[in-house]
Amino acid sequence: MPRTSYHHGALRDALLTACLRLIETEGIGAVSLRRVAREAGVSSGAPYHHFADRAALLADLATRGFRLLADRLAEARTTADSPTAALVALEQSYVRFAREETAYFRLMFRPELSQPEKHPDTRAAGEAAFGVLVEAVGDCVAAGELAPERAETTVLTLWALGHGLASLWLDGQLDKRGVLLGASPSALVDSVLAEIDGFLSTQP
Repeated sequence: MPRTSYHHGALRDALLTACLRLIETEGIGAVSLRRVAREAGVSSGAPYHHFADRAALLADLATRGFRLLADRLAEARTTADSPTAALVALEQSYVRFAREETAYFRLMFRPELSQPEKHPDTRAAGEAAFGVLVEAVGDCVAAGELAPERAETTVLTLWALGHGLASLWLDGQLDKRGVLLGASPSALVDSVLAEIDGFLSTQP
């Protein structure tokens, strides 16, 4: 039977939790407002009290994902021993987030679904998460560990590597290549991160 005891704020949280669970178990394609309502145990019209449509629901969920990622990255940055070590820690944290929060990760980088151009909070949350990496690279420049003219390229390189590793792992590609290379996916990731650490230590 539909739940009728959710207060206003709890209903939004329940719908978002149900949506995340659907993505985890059946994929983004299974998400509709009606299906999410059923998963949350509420009436089919209940989601419309909070979300105008499916895109609005997914945008809200993506916003939460980006904020969670930003928190994880910020923690990794602040607990590292040096600015350069912080960059490697950010890469580790990014890949770990993708593995631990797969549903969020798969949604966050699907702009055609979450439509960040129509949802400023989602766009701002994504920029804030990316900003942690930008600031960490800035710390390396300030500490003399990286030449200023290499900052922008380093930011994009690290983002591409982290996102690429995470995506390859989630899509099962590292498992396939690991068989050929005689290494587990986690060992392959560790090897790449070690290469990044070695590269960064030779800068500027």
